[in-house]
Amino acid sequence: MGMTDSQFKAFIRFVLNDLQEVKAEKNDEARNAKLDQIIDTMQKALED
Repeated sequence: MGMTDSQFKAFIRFVLNDLQEVKAEKNDEARNAKLDQIIDTMQKALED
């Protein structure tokens, strides 16, 4: 089952917001942890 355009845009907004937070993170360990979380979430979305 596919996404509607609105659902896809909402998903992109969530990812964009997360990436903006990572970009603002000064601590390397915290930045890497957040990136790992985003990567894991996106991988799970692909597997669903």
